[in-house]
Amino acid sequence: MRKKSIRDIDLQDKAVILRVDFNVPLDENRNITDDTRIKAALPTIKYALANSVGKLILMSHLGRPKGKIKEELRLDPIAQKLEELLGEPIEKLNDCIGDEVKKQVKSSQKRVILLENLRFHPEEEKNDPNFAKELASLAQIYVNDAFGTAHRAHASTEGIAHFLPAVAGFLLEKEINYLGKALEDPKKPFVVILGGAKVSDKIEVVENLLKKADKIIIGGGMAYTFLKAQGKEIGKSKLEEDKIGIAKEILLKAQKNNVQILLPSDNICVKEIKSDAEITVTGEDIPADLIAVDIGPKTIENFKQALSDAKTIVWNGPMGIFEIDKFSNGSKQIAEFLANLDATTIIGGGDTAAAVAKFKLEDKMTHISTGGGASLEFLEGKVLPGIAALQDK
Repeated sequence: MRKKSIRDIDLQDKAVILRVDFNVPLDENRNITDDTRIKAALPTIKYALANSVGKLILMSHLGRPKGKIKEELRLDPIAQKLEELLGEPIEKLNDCIGDEVKKQVKSSQKRVILLENLRFHPEEEKNDPNFAKELASLAQIYVNDAFGTAHRAHASTEGIAHFLPAVAGFLLEKEINYLGKALEDPKKPFVVILGGAKVSDKIEVVENLLKKADKIIIGGGMAYTFLKAQGKEIGKSKLEEDKIGIAKEILLKAQKNNVQILLPSDNICVKEIKSDAEITVTGEDIPADLIAVDIGPKTIENFKQALSDAKTIVWNGPMGIFEIDKFSNGSKQIAEFLANLDATTIIGGGDTAAAVAKFKLEDKMTHISTGGGASLEFLEGKVLPGIAALQDK
């Protein structure tokens, strides 16, 4: 993954187009409820400005407008927030391509320009070469700092790299370094924690990591398909019936490869999923009328024991329905345990990052990935189009 970064290219007086991931959550009044992704792009933006960039043109998507203009998905609140965080005036445009945009970019007195939502144009997600060429015509250098969309071959992540010298921003570089090192040359013992609702989302991750990990810990909803594959009773817990065969195969492969797979030995169960539900702690077998919603106390201790000597840990997927406080103990205890370990701790994006943020432990982890789907595909060993398109060192 030896890709050129923004450090390897002369920015002086050049127009640079930078793909960022400003796909942030907004409330009904269009206020930003979490600005993590905007803050994550600041090091690259500040570096470009400090290195005498001529113009810095930022582009991002927001939400899923499906190729149509949606007023509520315009990037104006993001421009305001960025201006505040950067302490630099931002020129926000009302489109991302076209003669008017070219004119405005050229005549703007401001150093930082934010284009309108890329996905207002259907050509963005179709990776249309003409659309990519239009974006490229605004600048002389392309920088990709949007890891969250690096697994998509879109015009702004892959297509544009055919028309301009293309390099990585600091955030993308950091993701490549941490995830790449964990997969290619992890400090051992290397332990992977997998959770979340579905086995189907993680099959390829498990298949890839069976060749690399020393132990794989499985919690969350996906654990119950594995327990069912072992012949355990799982009550009304999450089950992917059509994946039982694959779960059996994975357990056999793990045995052959000498990889220890750890599953829950006790469970926090309820009759229905609601915040005031009465909790029952069960063993491995779950009564027919109960649903498992978190890992039990014995399991937490077993998992901690398995993690205690780890030197590299990758965690993707929570241990239970952490959004409900009553069912968040498993995820919380594991997060707190990782926070105090002398190990490289890499947190996959999406729900796992949200869980770690809920427990206010972000600064205690080595690296928190900014892309849920992208980090998952990276862990599957797939080549991400947005990274492949960049220049090699």
